[in-house]
Amino acid sequence: MIVTLIIVCEVAFWVLLAAGLALRYLARMPRTGAAVLLCEPLLELVLLVVTAVDLKNGAEPDWKHGLAAVYIGFTATHGHYLIKWADGHVAHRFAGGPRPVKPPRYGTARAVHEWKMAARGIGAAAIAAALLQGAVWYVGDAGQVESLRMWQLRMGAVAGISALIALSYTLFPKQAPAGTDAPARPGPRERAGR
Repeated sequence: MIVTLIIVCEVAFWVLLAAGLALRYLARMPRTGAAVLLCEPLLELVLLVVTAVDLKNGAEPDWKHGLAAVYIGFTATHGHYLIKWADGHVAHRFAGGPRPVKPPRYGTARAVHEWKMAARGIGAAAIAAALLQGAVWYVGDAGQVESLRMWQLRMGAVAGISALIALSYTLFPKQAPAGTDAPARPGPRERAGR
């Protein structure tokens, strides 16, 4: 039941996103569209409540409960970013908005972008680990929570990998190809003011 609900929540996320953006830009109902987009966090709340009720009703904690915590953590930290990204693209395509800015590709700006993405990954892992710890305390039986502890270890690995990726962009920044970032040098006529 938990895995089915996770799939339903993921599908509902995309349906709500499409409906909210369609209302906002195609139907010219920005407030209604924003209200639909604000319903997104309710999906995670439903998943959290159903998972807690499942555990309360005596279900043995297993990988499905861990996956639910991970899904909630990642949706909490990446959902707004994804909605903002999609909103920018739909506004540009259908409402004459500015072209969305692409992430920087080189140098310090790219490293800063990667650290922001790493912060999202680390935050997601922290939220998932906290939810998993709450489930461990809720269940209380040390023999039944091994799968939840394994998910916590995986979240530690996710946080570490996220930080390592960002650190690699800091220590070894990708350089722009020669001539792409340098402003064009004026020719002899421009220097002479002709």
